[in-house]
Amino acid sequence: MKKIILIAAVFLLSACSKVTLENYEQIQVGMDKKEIEAILGNASQCDEKTLHTNCTWGNDSKNIKVTFVADKVTLFSEQGL
Repeated sequence: MKKIILIAAVFLLSACSKVTLENYEQIQVGMDKKEIEAILGNASQCDEKTLHTNCTWGNDSKNIKVTFVADKVTLFSEQGL
């Protein structure tokens, strides 16, 4: 029974992923980090550099990557959408 509940939970969470082509197409250069988080939720990973921050939503095979300078989108890309 526990296995069935666990499998159902994993399925539901993956179905609710915000890492979609539709959400990717909403991203625009100049948007605030808070606007991106409103669309995609919290990033899976962010790496802060000296002048910019690179954030990734998703995993290695399906993701959206956004580069921020002063909390504004400067570059973005997708993989596997």
